[in-house]
Amino acid sequence: MTDAKAPRSARLLLRHPSAVLLAAQLIGVLLYPFVPASGEGRVLLEVFGALVLALAIWSVRHTAGRGQVLVSIALGIAASGLSIADAIQGSWGLALPSALLHALFYFWAAGNLMVYMLADHDVTVDELFAVGATFTLVAWAFAYVFAALQLVQPGCFTAAVDPLAQRTWVELLFLSFTNLTSTGLSDILPVTAHARSVVMIEQLAGVGYVALFVSRLVGLTVSRNIRGTGQSRAEPPAADTV
Repeated sequence: MTDAKAPRSARLLLRHPSAVLLAAQLIGVLLYPFVPASGEGRVLLEVFGALVLALAIWSVRHTAGRGQVLVSIALGIAASGLSIADAIQGSWGLALPSALLHALFYFWAAGNLMVYMLADHDVTVDELFAVGATFTLVAWAFAYVFAALQLVQPGCFTAAVDPLAQRTWVELLFLSFTNLTSTGLSDILPVTAHARSVVMIEQLAGVGYVALFVSRLVGLTVSRNIRGTGQSRAEPPAADTV
């Protein structure tokens, strides 16, 4: 089915893949607490993660070259396969490369979306959704870095509740979001030098992302609105631009 023959709702989704990716990421945040972290629940989480990886590849397909898309597909398949195998077998030898491949994939997808947002000087609706989608991809990437770090260095993160236990995926994702947004509300703390170094890098990345990408899109939107005041009513802006 071509875009022209698809229903209007389907065409909107096809034109705004970043919105679909962002929605899937946020749905995942809400679903994780309801799914058990072991057994069948973990397998379901990994299957959902594979869906998110597929959506991430779909989101970057228009701006990434063929080689970049192939790299994304290879990373996504390898990461998903290892994570599902680890969910079934529970092996350290599978968990570590799975976490590292997931982190690499999410950083790679986020980088492609950043290139997409910097590619032109017109702010489209999908680019606005890409701001949020890219942010969540980076948050997921650092959460997987944290997961890999605590596999290599057990006890590198502590918490107010059960401080000696390994931190769960939801806790690590929560830590990643609080550091990337610079809110500092997390009760999960890095207690080793290596963990603190990674957390500091994420804090810097969060501040830099807002400074570079969010401020740029806001500036372009304001600039377009100012230019638009001098246009004639007979020449309205394109439907996909803001």
